[in-house]
Amino acid sequence: MDSLWGGNHTAVTGFILLGLTDDPILKVILFMIILCIYLVTVSGNLSTIILIRISPQLHHPMYFFLSHLASADICLSTSITPNMLVNFLVERNPISYHGCITQLGSGAFFGTVECLLLAIMAYDRFVAIYKPLFYSTKMSTQVCVQFLIVAYVGGFLNASSFAICYYFLFFCGPNRVNHFFCDFAPLIELSCSDSSIPAVVPSFTSGSIIVFTVFVIIVSYMYILITILKMRSKEGRCKAFSTCTAHLTAVSLYFGTLTFIYVMPKSSYSTEQNKVVSVFYTVVIPMLNPIIYSLRNNDIKGALKRVLLKKIIA
Repeated sequence: MDSLWGGNHTAVTGFILLGLTDDPILKVILFMIILCIYLVTVSGNLSTIILIRISPQLHHPMYFFLSHLASADICLSTSITPNMLVNFLVERNPISYHGCITQLGSGAFFGTVECLLLAIMAYDRFVAIYKPLFYSTKMSTQVCVQFLIVAYVGGFLNASSFAICYYFLFFCGPNRVNHFFCDFAPLIELSCSDSSIPAVVPSFTSGSIIVFTVFVIIVSYMYILITILKMRSKEGRCKAFSTCTAHLTAVSLYFGTLTFIYVMPKSSYSTEQNKVVSVFYTVVIPMLNPIIYSLRNNDIKGALKRVLLKKIIA
């Protein structure tokens, strides 16, 4: 175990990530699957960003936020997946003390940014459907930039709470993290110092952000639903609802997994179940988001067809 001496204790300066499984055959299978998922994640989200940037018809607030959501997905997946893939190839996967906080902070930062962007996108749909006449004013370029700053500042503050509490923990015994990345819960279990306050602060900040974003999303969609039901035209109702289905699907998947990990009592699920759900929200969902928005959004499908047609003609 990497260590340094401090007082009467041996302070851990590195950790061993145990990963998802010890089965060598299963490791090979999972390596191939997750490598493919990661490649699709990066290529799919990068394509979404490029398509939004080069298509004038997608230069609207909704797609502005979607491009940043795609960037957050790439960064969230990249902060965890490459190291996870290494875990499948080696018997012992060490990570340094500072490398662990970098991974923990990156996951907290981009995960928070994604939460807040999903809430902002729900508000954007609310304004577009509930107050269409004021849309250009309420969602002006300046307002969109301000919303984006709030999302990144929120991500920074939440990541900072994890980082500060991490440095207040003292590790002097086992350094084997029972996870495939440096998540905060298994690190708390390894701490040999009083972890009561360091354990509560990140839970409070993360929980507050989840509650706030879920509240914004629920209230936004309540008004959207009321507005849609009041529409006389069936075609208008279908068109209004179709603009929200992709976002609702993404929200349901993302917050469903976050609720399982951060809201449900820890006694109601095992560490192995936690790992599986963590794979879903850190690896699988970033891949699914561009697919969901591509398949369920007529504007994106139309823009993609136009770009491909230009390439074929050229």
